[in-house]
Amino acid sequence: MLRNETEVVRIGDRMIGGDYPILIQSMTNTKTDDVSATVEQILRLEEAGCEIIRCTVPDEEAAKALDQIRSRIHIPLVADIHFDYRMALAAIENGADKIRINPGNIGSRERVQMVVDKAAAYNIPIRVGVNSGSLEKPLIEKYGGVTAEGLVESALDKVRMIEDMGYGNLVISIKSSNVPMCARAHELLAPRTRHPLHVGITEAGTITSGNIKSAAGLGIILYAGIGNTIRVSLTGDPVEEIKSAKMILRDLGLRRAGVEVISCPTCGRTNIDLVSLANQVETMVSGIDKPLKVAVMGCVVNGPGEAREADLGIAGGRGEGLLFCKGQIIRKLPEDQLLAALMEEIRNYQA
Repeated sequence: MLRNETEVVRIGDRMIGGDYPILIQSMTNTKTDDVSATVEQILRLEEAGCEIIRCTVPDEEAAKALDQIRSRIHIPLVADIHFDYRMALAAIENGADKIRINPGNIGSRERVQMVVDKAAAYNIPIRVGVNSGSLEKPLIEKYGGVTAEGLVESALDKVRMIEDMGYGNLVISIKSSNVPMCARAHELLAPRTRHPLHVGITEAGTITSGNIKSAAGLGIILYAGIGNTIRVSLTGDPVEEIKSAKMILRDLGLRRAGVEVISCPTCGRTNIDLVSLANQVETMVSGIDKPLKVAVMGCVVNGPGEAREADLGIAGGRGEGLLFCKGQIIRKLPEDQLLAALMEEIRNYQA
């Protein structure tokens, strides 16, 4: 897959843009000034595979907490600023590796200039964020509503303003909860900038609906070669965002990390509790970092053949099943021994 060419930006000890891999990002939902709770959540996110974390900074207490949080985590820390430019200044002074602002919400040009000057002094990037819910009224009137074209114009106007202030260490994000609009906006924006892009479908929804919407939208955007960091925005435990982001990147061929479980949808030939078996396998392999594809099939007749692209797999029958590798049967086993045998093969597998 050809990737859209961008400049390289450093965020803490990570690099994005250029030929660097797409990094997975999330955001805490704790109170940022509750340092213990925030750190505990970030460490769980790290363990799940989060590579950049964002925390909201609504007040001075939250800004002061960033220094303590940053000293206890292992991934770059981004400060999310909404309206108060002073919080951006304080966040930078307290160790933020990047700040996220919408310059239109910060206030006067002088206030934006102060934020830009502070970021330049500390040499940290600014993520310029625009979303469909905050599009300026003149652009809504110009385009007859909230549109992809309006989002792009808004983002580029803000980028040019900061560049005119003498700073180009930028990341851009344009988000909408409308999948076609969001995809179209990225399609329009990518050829018009060399700044890295953070991509996501904002306010995607709950675990089920949010995953479907995010997979649809991000699939379109990423498959076009657009995007340097990714967030799946879900209403729930942010660890679920990381799991989903990893799957989306893996299924698009943009990352091969961890065990991918494939399973058949079942049919009248199925003589095993395939739903339970597939869920057990997915749980069993969740902490394994080997780049493997494992198949769980419900039919010993066609299972190995249909899943020959898998590295390893099992196919269930009536009271027994098959263990196979690359479509070739290794041995037949009683049903209650399939999981243990599969796990042993996974541990011993050499690509």
